[in-house]
Amino acid sequence: MTHYDVINGDADGICALVQYRLANPCLHTLITGVKRDIALLHRINPESGDKITVLDISMRNNASALTQIINTGAHVLYIDHHNSGSIPTHENLHALIDMRPTMCTALLMNKYLNHAYPHWAIVGAFGDNLIKPATKLAKDLALNSPEITLLTEFGQLINYNAYGRTLEDLHFNPAKVFALCLPYKNPLDCIANERGLYTCLKEGFANDMVLAKNSDVLFSNSTGAITCLQDAPWARRISGSYSNHQASTHKERAHAILTHAISTEGQKGFVVSVRTSHNKQDTQDAHALCARFEGGGG
Repeated sequence: MTHYDVINGDADGICALVQYRLANPCLHTLITGVKRDIALLHRINPESGDKITVLDISMRNNASALTQIINTGAHVLYIDHHNSGSIPTHENLHALIDMRPTMCTALLMNKYLNHAYPHWAIVGAFGDNLIKPATKLAKDLALNSPEITLLTEFGQLINYNAYGRTLEDLHFNPAKVFALCLPYKNPLDCIANERGLYTCLKEGFANDMVLAKNSDVLFSNSTGAITCLQDAPWARRISGSYSNHQASTHKERAHAILTHAISTEGQKGFVVSVRTSHNKQDTQDAHALCARFEGGGG
């Protein structure tokens, strides 16, 4: 029997899997990639009886591969907060899907594991820009302000590392980040001991953010803004973090961050990061908007 772990390479996916593998250690094959590489289930070819853990990737974008996998007799645990589409009913599938805008996969995993490793859930939630739920959980654990600041920064840095057109754009392969985090039950210990990871990401983030703040604003009014980043590795790395920065800094606006991209057919275009206004009651509008486009909503 083979264990496969399939995760998004951002903070939410990594922190969810760290929790799960701390609670359920075993030899496993890890499948991950850059942030936007979410159609990952097609990379595995499991046999009957194999176990697959899928975290923080859209079920809707992996529907056909998921159906094939569960029909082979493999068992799938699927935990996610993105647009799932239709969830198959099958004895080999256990799905925990929660698309509320206050939820992320790391928080769902914390609930699934009965709060076994909540500090990692906090890191994942901060990385996913869920400031209020992450801060509440941190305060429930009686963490002090310097500890909360460190966990906030660590989540943002891990998330920042996942963005790029290819793995070559990233400072670290997400699989490497996961491997460096896994030995630590508390991410504060990881920060203290894995200084190479922490320092490299912190310096890279600071440099890329300076460049992003000087980027072209194509449109801006009281309700929304559109920013276009350059066609460069730094821009692809910072796009998600800059989207979160803009959403947190200008909460009354919706935001779209455009990053130059090339399709599989070689056509030039843009990848767009969308953030809705923090002041809107129904922030799930972003899911509905992105789902109208092929590959969106993941």
